[in-house]
Amino acid sequence: MIKRRSAVGIRRRTLLAGVAALGAAGAMGAGTGCSRVDVSGATGGGHQLEDLRKKGTVRMGIASEPPYASINSKGELTGEAPAVAKTIFRRLGIKNFEPVPVEFGALVPGLHSFQYDVIVAGMFINKARCAAVLFSDPDYESKDAFLVLKGNPKNIHSYADIAKGHYRMGSGIGYAEIDYAVGNGVKKDSIQTYGDQIAGMEALEAGRIDVFAGTALTMIEALKTGAHPKVEMTAPFTPEVDGKPQRDGGGYGFRIGETKLRDAFNRELQKMKKSGELLRIARPYGFTKEFQTDLTAKELCKK
Repeated sequence: MIKRRSAVGIRRRTLLAGVAALGAAGAMGAGTGCSRVDVSGATGGGHQLEDLRKKGTVRMGIASEPPYASINSKGELTGEAPAVAKTIFRRLGIKNFEPVPVEFGALVPGLHSFQYDVIVAGMFINKARCAAVLFSDPDYESKDAFLVLKGNPKNIHSYADIAKGHYRMGSGIGYAEIDYAVGNGVKKDSIQTYGDQIAGMEALEAGRIDVFAGTALTMIEALKTGAHPKVEMTAPFTPEVDGKPQRDGGGYGFRIGETKLRDAFNRELQKMKKSGELLRIARPYGFTKEFQTDLTAKELCKK
């Protein structure tokens, strides 16, 4: 079972899709041991939307990780994903929200075992997870970025720059950024892995690495601590391998078969994208125009 790290060590791009595979083949139970869970889903489009309207409450499964979703010091649900989801569910006639915090690795099994109604965690959409989860279209597109010393003395702006300069790169355990780097010619033995972005910044300041690669949004969050003033972030970018852009996006997860609920959610999401409301809601959490997307779940489920 894959576990997420703390808020500044988020493995949103992880290549290890064990959670989704478990969800598709038989999810891990909430107690000890394993139990088979039927993920074949509802038929006829499902009836969850009607049920939620009658109840007036939607339970949101979250992994407490800013800026995507978290419980703040006052015990309040906050983050980009809950802010967007609340707006949409209100427009679908559901006005009350109950957060259910779990470890990231438990999100998919928890959905299957009816612990909550929807995953609200900015979860990356990929082929493995799509076998177990019915995803909305993504509400953001992930970008990569580098942490470097102030002034970017080695002028690193791409994985190709790292390869050409034979620089020492850091990244997180299991991060897809490692494969992106290797795909651009970076030698594996020049890549060090760290527990999170904070550890990466410490390694930069100590001169153990020349650059740390990860997702821009998690780096923005890590830099907010202000504990590493010698470090800065490069501009967010979409990585390429063999000339092909590696685009990723995150969305909201529903139980397989609940297409009526997912489709209604998507319609409201698309309206928000077109009107600019989505960006206005997401901006306070660090999401800018660079993270807007025209990707669809159908596209990402093929990856």
